[in-house]
Amino acid sequence: MVGSANLNIMIKAARKAGRSLVKDFREVEQLQVSMKGAGDFVSRADIAAEKILKDELMGARPTYGWCAEESAEEEGTDPTRRWIVDPLDGTTNFLHGLPHWAVSIALEHKGQVVAGVVFDPAKDEMFFAEKGAGSWMNDSRMRVSGRSHMIEAIFATGLPFAGRGDLPDTLKDLGRLLPVCAGVRRWGSAALDLAYVAAGRYDGFWERRLKPWDMAAGVIIAREAGALLEPMDPSADLLASGNVVCANEALYSHFAKIIRA
Repeated sequence: MVGSANLNIMIKAARKAGRSLVKDFREVEQLQVSMKGAGDFVSRADIAAEKILKDELMGARPTYGWCAEESAEEEGTDPTRRWIVDPLDGTTNFLHGLPHWAVSIALEHKGQVVAGVVFDPAKDEMFFAEKGAGSWMNDSRMRVSGRSHMIEAIFATGLPFAGRGDLPDTLKDLGRLLPVCAGVRRWGSAALDLAYVAAGRYDGFWERRLKPWDMAAGVIIAREAGALLEPMDPSADLLASGNVVCANEALYSHFAKIIRA
């Protein structure tokens, strides 16, 4: 696929940050780690990757705004566009030597995400999409799964940790969902969870209290692959609410009803 200039900038930036992260991942035991909060770590690798992304993205588009996990939000001189970036989605996996983490970059225009890149450097899988142009993984077009029966479907989520207040709601979700599906996975990266729905690896995904950078790129990648995706409260703004439910069209109604019960 030949993408727009902005998409090519995003892919190039993701690959550059990914190379830096892979280098640090090989030396994960030697990384200097500081506590950012209960159960939420930040490493030198995370901060270095964000600097690479900011240099690449803002260097190419200096008028755009900036919203990222490890730095202050910045208003651009072009108020209609901003980068939404997570330099390392799956930091806890990274710091435990688990090869499941990603670089996530989204471009927002007038409040709508119009392009997204989720790069898994450990597996060399580049997931990307632009509005109206479909969803891709490396050179292959992606579509959501064709499964239409809940009992055949696998879903993904994030499990609250370290005393987060949404644990009771998630446990209730699991109590309703597990008896009627083929399984639930918790792999520790919302960006990759949404990309995996796009690729048909998962049949659906839900999670609460996500940040915009956790899901912005994954949202457009999943939608462009044919997924239905809404906030848990259909009247809410998706990125602002942080609560998402997503599945292929055949399963969405049944799945969303279970999660919203």
